[in-house]
Amino acid sequence: MHPDMDDTLHAFNQLRPRLQKIAYRMLASVAEAEDIVQDVWLRWHSAAHDGIENAEAWLVAVTTRLSIDRLRAAKMQREHYTGIWLPEPLLTESPVTPEEVSERAGEVSVAFLMLLERLTPEARAAFLLREVFDMDYDEVAEAVGKSEAACRQLVSRARAQLRDERPRFEVSRDIHLRLLQSFTRAVELGDFAGIHALLAEDAMLFGDGGGKVQSFPEPMLGGKRIAQLFYAPVLRYGSELRYRLVELNGEWALLRYLEGKLESAQSFETDGSRILRVFVQRNPDKLARIAATYGG
Repeated sequence: MHPDMDDTLHAFNQLRPRLQKIAYRMLASVAEAEDIVQDVWLRWHSAAHDGIENAEAWLVAVTTRLSIDRLRAAKMQREHYTGIWLPEPLLTESPVTPEEVSERAGEVSVAFLMLLERLTPEARAAFLLREVFDMDYDEVAEAVGKSEAACRQLVSRARAQLRDERPRFEVSRDIHLRLLQSFTRAVELGDFAGIHALLAEDAMLFGDGGGKVQSFPEPMLGGKRIAQLFYAPVLRYGSELRYRLVELNGEWALLRYLEGKLESAQSFETDGSRILRVFVQRNPDKLARIAATYGG
């Protein structure tokens, strides 16, 4: 390999994780984020590097603009999506430090990604780069391709738009884990009262089947109804029902297996004592990477 080519590849690989994070948070799709990063590599590979003063700024800008374009097209497709659209779950490794725990839970949870869907592609990009990736406004402006004043306005409006809808409770990783462990035990034991007790009265469940498997066209409301939904498979499948605790999108989550096959990935929003919202991903296309890692 030519020395210049070696330097080019090294510079890109050093920044690849950051580019992947930006693309995933923009698109909420692992597959589409990987496509974006691959496209960025092709452009970086063929670029005239003598004219690039800052490799990171260049790569972030290209990633951001490609993600904006892809998100515009995706939003049109999602308008015609069958049923409820949910993000593709992201397998994440356990954070090393408390700071990483706090950072990850706030920036990549399913609930947060769902909120970001309300923003325009440009507003989403500006908000993420400023609020999640802590970039200065001049850097945000360069990446988004707008003036600093315009980016400040985009971020300000995005903050206002999301302020009242962001999760109201900060729950520690350990408490979240213990709650899911209790919930899993109740389900596997067929303890309907125990399942019901762990769900808030006004709990909501969102399911994504992508038109490929059965799911709910509208959110399910009510702790008792949701408890019945979790209890029914116990009666039908018995010992062929199995749960596995994993980390998805920076939080503890559950994988559910029916007769040895991965049926769903389930993320939970909680206040620390009760489950408030459940996000159930059943679309086989969005479960493929998880199944490849954990079987089923």
